[in-house]
Amino acid sequence: MEDREKIYSKRVRAGKRTYFFDVRSTRSNDYYLTITESRRHPQGDGFTYEKHKIFLYKEDFNKFIEALQESVNHVKTELIPEFDFTQYDAKAEELDEIIGTELKWE
Repeated sequence: MEDREKIYSKRVRAGKRTYFFDVRSTRSNDYYLTITESRRHPQGDGFTYEKHKIFLYKEDFNKFIEALQESVNHVKTELIPEFDFTQYDAKAEELDEIIGTELKWE
């Protein structure tokens, strides 16, 4: 499936990984979401990027969100309830200032 017009995009940086949430339109003016994980690997003097992509269609949005939220809650409340997840609450903009670089995409 070739990429269609990008309507909205949100980037989430996570160490060597970056997640992209892109809303795209189809030829028939329907919408879907692509979730892309991009991982940076050193290669020679630069880097290569390994990408994995999920296509999520509108009829699956609610089921996907519900399953994701249940899974995250299970980890937080059942597996490691003592862990302080608030340490990861820094905004991407704050991390940009700390890191001082932009990740190139597309």
